[in-house]
Amino acid sequence: MKRMRGRHNRSGGSNGGSVRHNNGQIPLNRNHVFDSNGPDLRVRGTAQQLFEKYLQLGRDASSTGDRVMEEAYFQHAEHYFRILNAMTQAAQQSQQERMAARQQRPADNRQPTETSVEEGAEQPAIPQAPEPAETAPQPTVASEPAPTPAPRAPRAPRRNSRTKPPVEKKEELESTPS
Repeated sequence: MKRMRGRHNRSGGSNGGSVRHNNGQIPLNRNHVFDSNGPDLRVRGTAQQLFEKYLQLGRDASSTGDRVMEEAYFQHAEHYFRILNAMTQAAQQSQQERMAARQQRPADNRQPTETSVEEGAEQPAIPQAPEPAETAPQPTVASEPAPTPAPRAPRAPRRNSRTKPPVEKKEELESTPS
């Protein structure tokens, strides 16, 4: 068996395009990228992208009259459609669980009201905060509009440091034979 090179190879055999992790469960992240080995090509993308791609490939195969490839592409599209539905159901279920948890939290943290206190039971004395002492009058700040900054002068164009400045041609001294 030839040894494979690369970053994401797993030991224990090839993954064969399988994307199931977490004890065989489908990933619940909508942004999860799948590697799909289609009937005649390899496609990579999210479940939504792969669903749309295989639908389009199935329509193209249908228009060309290739019924076998059409059926294969539509089966692949159905697979990713089912994955999308599983992700949607899992997201809705987790959202309902979060909402139920939020509704239960305030019920657990309720403070006793006056009607729930037995008659004749003494309430613990709550120390009252002392009244604040009078303070010196605070100065008032006049609201003046903030000064507007002066407009800037236009910038000079940048010189490209890679190009050399133009060199002036030196005039050759004409020497006359003497």
